[in-house]
Amino acid sequence: MDLQLDGRAALVSGASTGIGAGIARVLAREGARVGITARRRDLLAQLAEAIARDGGARPVVMPGDITDRGEVARIAAEATKALGPIDILVNNVGGSRPVSIDAGDDAWEESFALNFTATRRLTEALLPSMRRRRWGRIINISGSMEPRGLNAAAPAKAALHLWAKGLSCDVAADGVTVNCIPPGRINSEQILNRLHPTEAARQAFIKANIPIGYFGEPEDIAYMVAFLASPLARYVTGAVIPVDGGMHYFAH
Repeated sequence: MDLQLDGRAALVSGASTGIGAGIARVLAREGARVGITARRRDLLAQLAEAIARDGGARPVVMPGDITDRGEVARIAAEATKALGPIDILVNNVGGSRPVSIDAGDDAWEESFALNFTATRRLTEALLPSMRRRRWGRIINISGSMEPRGLNAAAPAKAALHLWAKGLSCDVAADGVTVNCIPPGRINSEQILNRLHPTEAARQAFIKANIPIGYFGEPEDIAYMVAFLASPLARYVTGAVIPVDGGMHYFAH
């Protein structure tokens, strides 16, 4: 199936490794012109080189910290200058933040800055152009709504879901869709190094929680992103679509 992404301009945040890098690879493979941003310049450069080596157009590398309001404005401007008006925004930045019940305000504020506010600001910077051109795709990589313990990222991702649903109603008539993808356990830096650092821990979690029987790969998320970014997905908006191997069926 031709997803009709050839020549579309896409910006992917949190793209240095894992899910974000997988999304950038798939969008480039589908013919999109891709900009990638994250904090780690060296990893972004390596990803750009790998995509070019595989035959895709070399992504535009824009290192930066999108929890900084000024950096958001700079990245949005640089992306638009390099790629033209952005058609597709993939908000992938975020991270798990387990906290204790006596965690201070700084832990909660840091998590909201990373997992919600950064996405809102980058979207708001690029949305006016999408609305003027009456075409745009905003895809947010979010998180589970069934936490297994106290985690400051969970309420931030819940805010992301409700913000996205409300925004989708306001911009639908302008040809802009807004959707969220909560990923399950994906073979990525965060999952393999922090949440499940041993093979025994991974297998135990899979047995208890994932009916399909294995962790996913970044490309499993990326293929859903590519579809939602496509003109073919014009009638899908305000949706929250898990890509998790059935893990949500076992959420408690």
